Amino acid sequence: MPSPQTPLAPWEDALLPWSADLAGRIDEQVIDSELLRGNPLGDPHERPVLVYLPPGYDAEPSRRYPSVYVIQGYTGHVAMWQNRSAFRQPFPETADAVFARGEAPPAIVVYVDAWTSYGGSQFVDSPGTGRYHSYLCDEVVPWVDARYRTLPGAAHRAIMGKSSGGFGAMITPMLRPDLFGALATHAGDTLYEYCYLPDFANAVRHLRRYDGDIWRWWRDFGSRVSFTREEDMSLLSVLGVAACFSANEDGTVDLPFDPATGALRAAAWQRWLDWDPVRMVPSHADALRGLRAIWIDAGTRDEYHLDLGAQAFHAALKDIGVAGDRVHFELFEAGHMGIDYRYPVSLAWLCSRMSS
Repeated sequence: MPSPQTPLAPWEDALLPWSADLAGRIDEQVIDSELLRGNPLGDPHERPVLVYLPPGYDAEPSRRYPSVYVIQGYTGHVAMWQNRSAFRQPFPETADAVFARGEAPPAIVVYVDAWTSYGGSQFVDSPGTGRYHSYLCDEVVPWVDARYRTLPGAAHRAIMGKSSGGFGAMITPMLRPDLFGALATHAGDTLYEYCYLPDFANAVRHLRRYDGDIWRWWRDFGSRVSFTREEDMSLLSVLGVAACFSANEDGTVDLPFDPATGALRAAAWQRWLDWDPVRMVPSHADALRGLRAIWIDAGTRDEYHLDLGAQAFHAALKDIGVAGDRVHFELFEAGHMGIDYRYPVSLAWLCSRMSS
């Protein structure tokens, strides 16, 4: 074992079962959201936000920095960024190392919470969950810009995420190119006929135990320890995403399939497809062509076939004329989980592109 005076090598740092010291620092703050107040699920309108400030931020009080917004996958919430698994450092530490080692120009990194009682919001506005897209764009971004020394233009603001967070990272610059000029999507939800449809059939089988009533399952789920039954994750995902994509104005939720037979309900399913990033590309071509940097990657063994979605999204960008030198596309050997080691790589690339 090294003595207390001996600096740890980077690989030794990753073995520590406790938090490492940062070269920068993290502010833990709370945003009181007017847009989330009174949301349909009664979820908190006061939301935590972590704001990472890079090395040198306090020593150079006149310097301004680009910002990168980080959003999570389904069932993720902001406190989970502090979770530490064996032989891996959590992303706030690996991101800090990127800046400490000078591998990228320094940036402010903002970790956003968009948790709902269903496990997530897909970062969209929905009468079934709440106004999470507006919360991110119209409350979190101005809140950060007002309190920290950001470079406030879209050219210096990026968004990144994995899975549902990767989906949010794809659609947010399409919808708000005035705010975000770069993105990184890791195994982002897209090409829905492959990433969502297979789970519909599983959900129908699971719902046989509940006479086809997903709300009966939901009441049962809330009455016991979560994820103690085989069907829990599958049904939570279906219900939660339906609440984001195919909720009605009164807050009721339409499933995109008949829960007894599995037959697709065309109108509800079309509402899901309208949110498919691949299908959104043509109608947001100008916004996408205006981005400074787009990172796309996924594992070749992704259980939700999001490698196919990544390929399709990349191809769609080519079709609308997005310049090839603005896009990084990569498939790598992996499944859907355990790809957090990719995040600091895309972070460094985004920061370099925003600063060039």
